[in-house]
Amino acid sequence: MKPLKEFTIPFVGLKIAKHLFEYEVNQAFFKHFEYEDFNDVNIHVNVELEKKTTLLELHFEISGWVNVNCDLTNEPYNQTIENTFDLVVNFGDEYNDEHIDILIIPHGTYEISVEQYIYELIILSVPIKRIHPGVEDGSLDSEILKKLEELSPKLKEDKEKEEDIDPRWNTLKKLLTDK
Repeated sequence: MKPLKEFTIPFVGLKIAKHLFEYEVNQAFFKHFEYEDFNDVNIHVNVELEKKTTLLELHFEISGWVNVNCDLTNEPYNQTIENTFDLVVNFGDEYNDEHIDILIIPHGTYEISVEQYIYELIILSVPIKRIHPGVEDGSLDSEILKKLEELSPKLKEDKEKEEDIDPRWNTLKKLLTDK
């Protein structure tokens, strides 16, 4: 996969100080990674690069929304996301990204690509279980929700069945709980 040029930071010409890079991430960014779980995306990314004499410190901040389908109703909705991530870039003999928050790049490297870190930060910011806000507050009117409610077991019927049980079974249940 060819890296996206706008997410490459050439740090060799920068002064030893803090530098801010801003990116707008949209659906085309995820098409580049062949990720199709999002219907639409609008995310603002701030990358603060602090250049020091022997290393680089990157601080990522994302905020925005992704349009996803609800896991219960399959209705699309905008899920707001916010997250931060810190990365230390050090120089060494060879490339090494074994650690989550430490990246070692070879001496003589003059630029760093941050697209993979932005991609992973966004993906990990989306909740595992995606529930439409209308489901939680009861305002969503959906055919699927009506069908789920229709097919769900009724609590009142269960209580009535328990009352109709022969009382001799209750004494047997006590034997199990008296241990």
